[in-house]
Amino acid sequence: MLHRTKKANDINHNKWLGVGGKFEWGESPLECARREVKEETGQDLLEAQARGVITFFFADDEPLYIFLYTGRLASRQVIQTYEGDLEWVKRDQIPDLELWEGDRIFLKKLFESDQYIDMKLSYDAESRLLACEDFSH
Repeated sequence: MLHRTKKANDINHNKWLGVGGKFEWGESPLECARREVKEETGQDLLEAQARGVITFFFADDEPLYIFLYTGRLASRQVIQTYEGDLEWVKRDQIPDLELWEGDRIFLKKLFESDQYIDMKLSYDAESRLLACEDFSH
């Protein structure tokens, strides 16, 4: 998990997130995931599996589409990153971290099932979860 502590004006400040980021021109979701994992962990994403899509609305901003993947890394080595601190966290300890409330919901589902996840999360400008709609089947 990545503890976001280093970027200025970060909407995710002090939150714990999985690694990831925004698309570069011409990338598919998997290409983006592989590049971001390499950039943020220094390692290749192995055996990647698409697990879902989260549509994320924050205040009046344009929606973000979060493509969820699981996979494995070649080692447990942790590197320094400019966004925060990387740390291996046991799955059962993740709910104790400072997370977005919607992340708690989709991570629980991600960990407890192999079901493809399709959710919509809506937040207000104070980062309060207003709605969570689950379209997964």
